[in-house]
Amino acid sequence: MSNELIFYTHPMSRGRTVRRMLAEIGVQYETQLLSYGEEMQSAEYKSINPMAKVPSIVHNGQVVTEANAICAYLADAFPEAKLAPPLNERDQYYRWMFFAAGPVEASISNTSMGFEIAEEQKQISGYGDFQRVCRVLSSAVSQSPYVCGKDFTAADVCLGSQIGFGLQFGILPSDPALEEYRDRIYERPAHVRAREIDDTLMAKNPNN
Repeated sequence: MSNELIFYTHPMSRGRTVRRMLAEIGVQYETQLLSYGEEMQSAEYKSINPMAKVPSIVHNGQVVTEANAICAYLADAFPEAKLAPPLNERDQYYRWMFFAAGPVEASISNTSMGFEIAEEQKQISGYGDFQRVCRVLSSAVSQSPYVCGKDFTAADVCLGSQIGFGLQFGILPSDPALEEYRDRIYERPAHVRAREIDDTLMAKNPNN
């Protein structure tokens, strides 16, 4: 595959997760910064992402949206980065990649907005309740250095981003296992580079 890749993002968005993934891969890409409001709502951008949100990528004419889907796509599009296990070893990889996109993000978002799952709603909530998600997360990151074992993968990019966000804003409870895992992810050189890029962009455009 060609390395021709356009990345649509905003420094205060889930695009930060994709920026980390791109840094881990080490591929060259073009960044298109979009401001909230008019630029994201434009007909031109909606032709790429009808949800009018970021992140999105266009790679060789293929459009991919949703942060975790983009990370999964990039891991396969650039296999030399070794950010996805072999196909016959992807059970835990898929499990935690999409656990991050589903139960973890939903429970963190709901909790941050003050939504509480009533006892009679737990069976239909998709994640039971926030406490259950926290217990599963803590156990998952305690078993090995990374969620798929000894090797860092795109699943860690996605799960690490959710855990980092939850801890940063005090949504996830203080937990040594989560904090150690977060630190392990955040200390990676690629993560540091990506964070510096987005933090610089954020400082330059604080109102966009």
